[in-house]
Amino acid sequence: MGAQVAIVAGAGGALGHATTATLAAGGLTVVAADRSEHALRDLPCGVRPEVADTTDPTAVKELIDRIAGEVGPPDVLVNTIGAFQPGDTLTSTPEALRLMIDVNLGPALWLTRILDVELRPQGIRVNAVAPQLLDTPTNRATLPAGVMAHAVAPEAIAGVIAFLVSDAATPVSGAVLPAYGA
Repeated sequence: MGAQVAIVAGAGGALGHATTATLAAGGLTVVAADRSEHALRDLPCGVRPEVADTTDPTAVKELIDRIAGEVGPPDVLVNTIGAFQPGDTLTSTPEALRLMIDVNLGPALWLTRILDVELRPQGIRVNAVAPQLLDTPTNRATLPAGVMAHAVAPEAIAGVIAFLVSDAATPVSGAVLPAYGA
């Protein structure tokens, strides 16, 4: 029997890269999906990159069908899709708010909840982790040090995700787990 197949949606970002590396190091067969081909460079050896807009239900269905046929049925789906635009509440525009809702909340709800309902009968677990603020070079350059003091390293969140995909977390599916740091 081969390794479990994991699809990491949003693998081009800092959290996606860390999660992909952590899962691959743990022995999973990892498919790294992102809408940006450029963002999928420098993945660990053996990780399969897939360019797809994982916020599009049609693209996701095609991706999962293709992966199932070529690599094997996915055992795990990890949603690392996210967007953050620094700024304060008073100067934020409706468009910026809509983008963050569409990218952060929309996929977490439909991608995690809907796929959980559809795939749980087949034994496929679907979970998402919702970090509040990641410690990334972009955030460090943009946000004050006091704010960044509470940021969480992508590798720490990847560790939480690795737990969720482990046998120890078998009963957990359809969860969106907040991870807000210290």
